[in-house]
Amino acid sequence: MSCLVRIATKKDMTGVLNLIKELALFEKEPNAVEITIDDLIKDGFGSFSKFTCFVAEKSNKIVGIALVYMRYSTWKGEVLHLEDLIVSKSMRGAGLGTALLDKVVKYGYDLGVKRISWEVLNWNNNAIAFYEKKGANIMKDWSVVQLNDQAIKTYLENKKQNESI
Repeated sequence: MSCLVRIATKKDMTGVLNLIKELALFEKEPNAVEITIDDLIKDGFGSFSKFTCFVAEKSNKIVGIALVYMRYSTWKGEVLHLEDLIVSKSMRGAGLGTALLDKVVKYGYDLGVKRISWEVLNWNNNAIAFYEKKGANIMKDWSVVQLNDQAIKTYLENKKQNESI
């Protein structure tokens, strides 16, 4: 089986979105994906690219992706964040995850980043074992903290109400 791992193009975004939706289904959040192909094209290929995406392609079909973007650490400086590494269920175990992670690590190295970071669900034992085998440090004493769009609005509304008191 030969697969090509390369930088994504605009025309790949349909396949990229399909894999994002496949991941959402796997993560038991099938209705959580709000992003569109147009969003991916605008954000990845507009005047200011917000992400870089690598794709694994087999027989002209996108079967894996790794989407990354830059962050800044107050302790380390520039950091590369791996938002998602996705391999189509039908292609898992074929070495695509390793090929995509290899591409991300080389990309980060070439950029001179001080760290490459990402999250993994605590119940995804296959992914955890994969990343540990690659030498990644799974930091179990850290928790992911987020405010979704509704929580942002609520936060600001509460702040506004408290200021008017």
